Amino acid sequence: MRRLLAMAGAFAALLSGGVAHAAQPVDWQTRFQPPATDIMAQIEWFEVYTLWFIIPITILVLILLAWCILRYRASVNPNPSRTSHNTMIEVIWTVGPVIVLLFLAVPSFQLLTAQYTPQEEAKLTVKATGNQWNWDYEYQVDEPLTFNSAMLQEADRAAAGKEDVAAYPRLLAVDNEMVVPVNTMVRVLVTAADVIHAFAMPAFGVKTDAVPGRINEVWFKANKEGLYYGQCSELCGKDHAFMPIAIRVVSDAQYSTWLAAAKSDLGSANKALMAEVDAAETVAVAGN
Repeated sequence: MRRLLAMAGAFAALLSGGVAHAAQPVDWQTRFQPPATDIMAQIEWFEVYTLWFIIPITILVLILLAWCILRYRASVNPNPSRTSHNTMIEVIWTVGPVIVLLFLAVPSFQLLTAQYTPQEEAKLTVKATGNQWNWDYEYQVDEPLTFNSAMLQEADRAAAGKEDVAAYPRLLAVDNEMVVPVNTMVRVLVTAADVIHAFAMPAFGVKTDAVPGRINEVWFKANKEGLYYGQCSELCGKDHAFMPIAIRVVSDAQYSTWLAAAKSDLGSANKALMAEVDAAETVAVAGN
């Protein structure tokens, strides 16, 4: 079953690959964001898998309710049955749910184990500290890099070079994204400076509370480049809705160049990275 989960995850990731700015909420969205990690692809597969049980059971229950209402209503059944025991019915409604729960429990526990058991050591560790209402990121490398990430104000779009609302949506775009290399295991140490927050990135399949005085840990390995958005998912005060998370996944070369430049001038490093990413996307579109 674990191999099936992994294969399903890889297949779903393959189908959703190759999309720039791949993961952000869209109007009237009813499904998950396109998965950018194998774990999220497995979560998506498991959700579809559970629907094969949920939908038939829901329909069956509705049919039974309708049948009981119509067949046994007082007007057509003035003398109700006084049956108090039926062995066959009791066996069916006991054994049936047990079998269904087993089919759900086994892949569920395997997925849960995979979420908490990374298959390799992290090559990059970033500490994310939640504040009211922004995030501090600390790259734990040889020469640590620390910066703040807050929601981009509309008046600052032009100066930041982020006028494209499709790529940098209102209420989701930030001034400084977390930047990580593609196909690299990243560990995120999550805490908070004031109240409880939550670090959530739907496309990566990660979410954990940021608790003052404690450090929680999540990990991800993004398998396609792009700009991904999440949000604080724990009610944390009046501006809770204005506390987005943005992670930009780039190539190894782009990440190395950005990291070296960001240590001396973060703003210039971000603009240079954006220009390089936009140029690469333009070339890719022209090639297609």
